[in-house]
Amino acid sequence: MRILLADDDAQLQRALRITLVARGYEVVAAHDGAEAIDLAANAHPDLILLDLGMPRVDGLDVIRAVRAWSKVPILVLSGRTDSAEKVEALDAGADDYVTKPFAMDELLARIRARARSTTGETDAAEYSVGPLTVDLAAKTIRSTDAAGRETSVRLTPTEWRLLELFLKNPGKLLTRQMLLSEVWGPFHANDSGYLRLYVAQLRRKLEPTPSEPRLFLTEPGMGYRFEPGAQLVEERRTAPPVE
Repeated sequence: MRILLADDDAQLQRALRITLVARGYEVVAAHDGAEAIDLAANAHPDLILLDLGMPRVDGLDVIRAVRAWSKVPILVLSGRTDSAEKVEALDAGADDYVTKPFAMDELLARIRARARSTTGETDAAEYSVGPLTVDLAAKTIRSTDAAGRETSVRLTPTEWRLLELFLKNPGKLLTRQMLLSEVWGPFHANDSGYLRLYVAQLRRKLEPTPSEPRLFLTEPGMGYRFEPGAQLVEERRTAPPVE
């Protein structure tokens, strides 16, 4: 996996490069926004780690420029802690946001999550989350208890649309505006009450302890994150051979 590391902090860039290379990643580095755009176009990275406070071209403009022609995952690394700035970066096209200073283990987990979500998906995928088996094609959820007994979990069409977005974006911060626009349409981008209600319903139906959610996490002031962790296994069905 090739990672474009765009940060003008030479010390941090050096530390990140050493850590990433030691874990088997290939790293190309940019020291300003203009160089980041050039390398994004010509080095064909699988993931971009991007600081927002870049010289020459600001990080937000880098995101907008890259999004004009590429869907490569962009993970922002920034010391800007204001939630409005985070939302602005995510709405510009970033896939995730990590605030400096950050724990290296957290960053590596976010990188692995983005790598999982870009390996290719089909609507016929099955997802296993703990005792749940979710079939997006058949629109079924099976739950198996400790005794091996299997029951079905029923969702409404709206709950299915919301769950599908979470399943296909493991570990990714999804803004409220993005979820509302995708599920209810652009005219409902500010109707946060809809979203809170349906996330609560998903927690009630799918979380082991709805009052202490572990799958559907709230990111205050921004949105939600689906964190299946090591429990998520995506299985793909292969089509039968054409005779």
